[in-house]
Amino acid sequence: MLLLSFQKNHVPMDQLDDHQLWTALCKGNERAFDTIFIRYYPVLCTYARQFLNNEDARDIVQNLMVWLWENRQILVIESTLRSYLFSAVRNSCLTEQHKKEIRRKAHHHIHQKLQHLFDDPDFYVAEELTEKIEDAIQALPETYREAFVKNRFEQMTYNEIALELNVSAKTVDYRISQALKQLRVALRDYLPILALLA
Repeated sequence: MLLLSFQKNHVPMDQLDDHQLWTALCKGNERAFDTIFIRYYPVLCTYARQFLNNEDARDIVQNLMVWLWENRQILVIESTLRSYLFSAVRNSCLTEQHKKEIRRKAHHHIHQKLQHLFDDPDFYVAEELTEKIEDAIQALPETYREAFVKNRFEQMTYNEIALELNVSAKTVDYRISQALKQLRVALRDYLPILALLA
């Protein structure tokens, strides 16, 4: 971050309110960005740690700050800057939690299947396969991934998923079918393993 240096007859940046800082930031003022960073980074990290571990919490907040700077000219904040930052951190943390939960369920499900497939599975091979399958699932479009995970890992029926997502069972069937098609392409080198998820 740039050092904060102020000219005479100017109000110090740290005495400006959030609205003034945001206005200056939108115009590309790096000192305004530094001040926002210093003002909010510690408290946002503390807030994020309610959802994630220290390292993940810091990553979430740092990524948000970088995104804020890179999108300063197009971003429209309808609430206060403070409310926007806390909401953005919360949403990012919940998204990360959801991804971790998917990975956890996928790992457990695949590990169980591999135990039945091999008498004595090689640990590193199992880990590699699990990682590749998890990555492929994460790369699915959100609607496909959501339906697929709920059916395969949460053991929900098509009707239950349809009710929860407020769509038809036919839509759920389509989304899962499309998910499997994309997984077959992404995991074409591991088709025997993919059969475990079909």
